[in-house]
Amino acid sequence: MRAPVPHSPDIAVIGGGHAGLEAALAARRLGCSVALISLRLDKLGEMSCNPAIGGLGKGQIVCEIDALGGAMGRLADETGIQFKMLNGGKGAAVRGPRCQSDRHKYREAATETVRSAGIELVEGAAEGLLLDGSRVLGVRLADGREVRAGAVVVTTGTFLRAVMHTGDSQSSGGRIGEGTTAGISGDLARLGLVLGRLKTGTPPRLARSSIRWEALEANGGDARPTPFSAATDRARFPRLPQVDCHITYTNERTHELIRANIHRAPMYAGRIQGVGPRYCPSVEDKVMRFADKTRHQVFLEPESLDCEVIYVNGVSTSLPGEVQEEMLRTIAGLEQCRFLRHGYAVEYDFVQPFQLDDTLRVRCAEGLWLAGQINGTSGYEEAAGQGLIAGANAALWVQGKERFVLGRHEAYLGVMVDDLITSNPTEPYRMFTSRAEHRLLLRADNAQERLTRRAHALGLVQADALQRLDARQTHKETALRVLRATRYEGKSLAEWMLRPECGWESLATQHEALRALELPLDLGEAVENDLKYSGYVERAQKNVERLARQDELEIPSDLEYRDLKGISNEARDKLSRLRPRTLGAAARIAGVRPPDVALLAIHIERRRRESSGGLPRI
Repeated sequence: MRAPVPHSPDIAVIGGGHAGLEAALAARRLGCSVALISLRLDKLGEMSCNPAIGGLGKGQIVCEIDALGGAMGRLADETGIQFKMLNGGKGAAVRGPRCQSDRHKYREAATETVRSAGIELVEGAAEGLLLDGSRVLGVRLADGREVRAGAVVVTTGTFLRAVMHTGDSQSSGGRIGEGTTAGISGDLARLGLVLGRLKTGTPPRLARSSIRWEALEANGGDARPTPFSAATDRARFPRLPQVDCHITYTNERTHELIRANIHRAPMYAGRIQGVGPRYCPSVEDKVMRFADKTRHQVFLEPESLDCEVIYVNGVSTSLPGEVQEEMLRTIAGLEQCRFLRHGYAVEYDFVQPFQLDDTLRVRCAEGLWLAGQINGTSGYEEAAGQGLIAGANAALWVQGKERFVLGRHEAYLGVMVDDLITSNPTEPYRMFTSRAEHRLLLRADNAQERLTRRAHALGLVQADALQRLDARQTHKETALRVLRATRYEGKSLAEWMLRPECGWESLATQHEALRALELPLDLGEAVENDLKYSGYVERAQKNVERLARQDELEIPSDLEYRDLKGISNEARDKLSRLRPRTLGAAARIAGVRPPDVALLAIHIERRRRESSGGLPRI
């Protein structure tokens, strides 16, 4: 029997992946009734590819999602089986927390989180949007049911007109064993949106018992792991047994096999038109593009504590199944490996994100938001962050409240959204620390300080989150006072901390005053970062203030760029197509040069004076 359709919820969310879950939960936290529509309700929060959360740039996003009341950080802490701080030997601005997850337990915890939030769950294929001109009224399901809603958030991932490729074989679907949806693409195009085509891929899965583990290099987690979520009880963390991953390498025999069969790879045979991620290439791409490399690293990562499946990270491929098997068996430790699933590529539709505003709302439609891979991104973390932004703003719009926008200086989430809406991506977007010009301000250890008070004012987090933040800041202030007041060999401990070779942990093991504070190591390191980088942070804040003046200058929405004199043709074309909201956003568009920005500022001021009745001044 078909499940009944919800009675006109405030928000309808299409898709039960990481973007969909955070969108639905954010809208629910803001007091909206929410219906979440998914092809399969037993796959909510599924990790379609790598069973891991976080990483460089991505880990910062997870901490920001947590500071804004989202679920991903808590779920990762509950279900992680290896935690590691990446780039731990480098500066605080480029470190990133990561965890290997038990993907089955993650999915179960995510499902329970959504169910317990009072979100109505609807199983079925979303085949289209209910439209009245450019107004979106709800969602049409493949079986004829309709879900009418005040606003719709589309988070379809890789399922829009999705095709899976393995060698010569093709089948419809955005994930193995699941289907696709085509009608939504047509409705988006009818709204006037420009769509594109992208490609992603996933590696083979192997049986744990078929691997010769003694031939591999063990790769463990941190001895004292750091959780993502401020709400995680450190006395009970980590919750699950911790495991090692293992490392091996491809070799010349592996590469010879790939080169001999490269004509059978769908990408090289011309069967895939979409562009794949440059930073996460398939193994065949690695071998062809980096011909001078004699080997490539391969990580063997367990997908769960309770199953045989091993994820072969670094060997994403869509070569024919028999080639994949022969290829992997040339690798040390995998000589007798047994395949549980072959790797495959997925090609899917996406919407060029320059057509969205900075809340991820579709500009040419009313009541429609997009989040996740439909916006040209990749990664669970990027998707979840967009879901939170889109879901919160859809709820605020329905309630007639002010929108929620994060600046580039406030969060990696602000960097990501700004990058997307001022670009025309030709490959899947992935977050890196290098994308954030203010990354020293946007560390994983200060996400709460940056975002939780604002989230509380909005209604995204409850009072307990604010209490944790207040307690954290009190502990940090106490620690800083002790560091400045305690003398050792003629210097304060704060002065000793400024030495490169000194740190919180080394000082705390030697000095009773610091040991008495009983700060968790991660909080002590946050104090260390605040102290060591205070001068750089002050300089960065001044730069933020300077750039903010450009971001405060809004460009009239009806400004006709093609009529503006003095601006380069390339800049006119980019500005006409991307329609940036502010002068600062215009300045960040590739191809818009500083002289173009200066002239644009003059034209904006001219328009302002003309509209106010004053004389134009040039």
